[in-house]
Amino acid sequence: QVQLVESGGGLVQAGGSLRLSCVASGPSFGSRAMGWFRQPPGKEREFVAAINWISSIISYGDSVKGRFAISRDNAKNMVYLQMNSPKPEDTAVYYCAAVTLFKFPIRSTRDVDYWGQGTQVTVSS
Repeated sequence: QVQLVESGGGLVQAGGSLRLSCVASGPSFGSRAMGWFRQPPGKEREFVAAINWISSIISYGDSVKGRFAISRDNAKNMVYLQMNSPKPEDTAVYYCAAVTLFKFPIRSTRDVDYWGQGTQVTVSS
């Protein structure tokens, strides 16, 4: 029903910046909250950010507040994660996430209905 494809991952220097993108296919993108999660090596998948359908409610995990920014473009079926001042501990596979229509909030992996394949982000010192 919903397919998500992430892009934009790669190697970035600590203190630099990187923008991840996710394109969604399937119905009703403008009626779905979207999110980003990440999974560092050897750790569980964790919440990064979420945004509701009209960008009026945005939430972040404590570890990325003030550094990362989530946004969306409903005309393009796109959601983004702007990563500013990344740290080596931000190294992880980053996953785009979607939920059923008008479902909110997104706070844990239990809330997620659709996952992208993930994109690797590596932050060097």
